[in-house]
Amino acid sequence: MYAVIALFDATLEQKIKKIWEGLESNKISYYAQEVEDRVPHITIASYKEIPVKNFINEIEIFYKNKRQVQLDFQTIGSFVSTRTLFYSPTVTKELMDFHSNHHQYFASYNKEEDSLYLPRKWVPHCTLANRLSQEKLQEAYSYCLEINEKIEGKINRIGLIKIDGSKCAPVIYSQSLIER
Repeated sequence: MYAVIALFDATLEQKIKKIWEGLESNKISYYAQEVEDRVPHITIASYKEIPVKNFINEIEIFYKNKRQVQLDFQTIGSFVSTRTLFYSPTVTKELMDFHSNHHQYFASYNKEEDSLYLPRKWVPHCTLANRLSQEKLQEAYSYCLEINEKIEGKINRIGLIKIDGSKCAPVIYSQSLIER
């Protein structure tokens, strides 16, 4: 399985990693350590199988002149069925266009009609913890509320990850976006 992910500038990435570390040191969640090479991101699309070389060529063409996207995280949310805790960015036209334009261009690769990353199903988010018990979900939520720090930055790169089972998800390709 593969996913196209929006990667963050160094400052935003470090803020999210610091939260992951705090959740771990407080024995609330080990999300950051569960998968080798995990990096903070927002998933744009997922694909079961793709011709990797061709897909990367398409990424290079499509994202060549794309600009960075400003992000502002002001919402903490949860997916009930998986007890996943996440930061949700403010939904802007720029972010939604970034997502929908990707799906329009790469429509021939969209074979999964049930994908949660398709337009009209997508909930943009950056996962902080997942598969938590009810008690740990409450602890994680409280921990994140206490941070009370402005979480903002930019999507400055687009990446392609390969998900091997549940223990490894390396970025196999990334491309920088044009600075604003």
